[in-house]
Amino acid sequence: MKNSLIVCALCLLAGAIHARSLHVGAGHMGWRAALDAAQPFDTLWVHGGEYREGASIEITKPMTLIGVDWPLLDGELRYQPLSIRSSYVSVSGFRVANSPSNGLEDFAGIKVYNARYVYVWGNRLDNNYFGIYLSNCVRCVVTGNLLHALGTAEQTSGNGVHAWKCDSITIAFNTARGHRDGIYFEFVTNSRIEGNHSEGNLRYGLHFMFSHNDHYENNTFLHNGAGVAVMYSRRVTMHGNRFWENQGSSAYGILLKDISDSQMTENEFLDNTTAIYMEGCTRCHFEHNTFRQNGWALKLQASCEDNLFIRNNFVANTFDVATNNALVLNRLESNYWDKYEGYDLARDGVGDVPFRPVSLYARIADDMPYAMMLWRSFMVALLDRAEKVIPSLTPENLRDDSPAMKLI
Repeated sequence: MKNSLIVCALCLLAGAIHARSLHVGAGHMGWRAALDAAQPFDTLWVHGGEYREGASIEITKPMTLIGVDWPLLDGELRYQPLSIRSSYVSVSGFRVANSPSNGLEDFAGIKVYNARYVYVWGNRLDNNYFGIYLSNCVRCVVTGNLLHALGTAEQTSGNGVHAWKCDSITIAFNTARGHRDGIYFEFVTNSRIEGNHSEGNLRYGLHFMFSHNDHYENNTFLHNGAGVAVMYSRRVTMHGNRFWENQGSSAYGILLKDISDSQMTENEFLDNTTAIYMEGCTRCHFEHNTFRQNGWALKLQASCEDNLFIRNNFVANTFDVATNNALVLNRLESNYWDKYEGYDLARDGVGDVPFRPVSLYARIADDMPYAMMLWRSFMVALLDRAEKVIPSLTPENLRDDSPAMKLI
């Protein structure tokens, strides 16, 4: 993150040594006159007011755009407020609103086309179809923006921050609410998503597809329609994120589908219907994550193999682990399970008896959701006790042979 900011700043400063300052607004130049008069790497100071230009404002030269007293760029639900078609552009301090919804073209409040070193920071975007859209961009930074939409249906809503076919970009410290997806990555490589807050979006707080070698750190995904989805990707690192209150019959803290060679460390999953749902995942490493007060902490499908869950905490979940097959080729090692009833005679902090986190009732409830009406009944307790004594339906090899006695 810091390196990307430094590179963008140096590139803009290098061209600005001999640049001029032009002013836009009442008592100054108009937008079109200022853009025509501007030379590469000039600075446009846009003063407070409401700007309805009747067409998109097109930036085709390297320059810095600075809003003074929050000028409004209003698309009037007819045109894209700001289009950036040049590299080495910085945009900050603007309100951008009312880009149109169109089934043929992805209009955005701010859209960047085929550019490098574009820096979009500290803006407020309201009621746009897409908020900030990066298309085929390299080494761009989107940081410190507030994005709010009034989406009511997925089909008529766009994403907060949308990146397509990008490399080495940074999306950091933004807030996205009310969009279809808060943050969307498709064919994006070698990039970072850091410190964002994605809340109350219609579908996913983060939606991520066909993207490799990316890093997500210290983001909060709260109360989104279906949580977070990361799919068809490899070498993904997710560290220190918070997945909270993503609830519903098809909602997950995070859905992992066809992911390989990836890591999830020190994340917190709180009050989700299902914290992690995994399908087709291989060679992934899960360590020091906390699963607390979820319906299902982990749903591990039989299509997953060679994944390691080590030194995680499972606390106050209705069910810790569920799976759909007796043959499970994954490892559980040294996790803390609050349902563990074993003992530690050696007093080394490691349980002497293996723990099997898949209960018979969990399998029944997963196959027949209406069986949840029997939750906490004597019959359920009897079933689980009988299964522990004579295991028959729960997978024998899905067990933790060294369960931790205390929270890790």
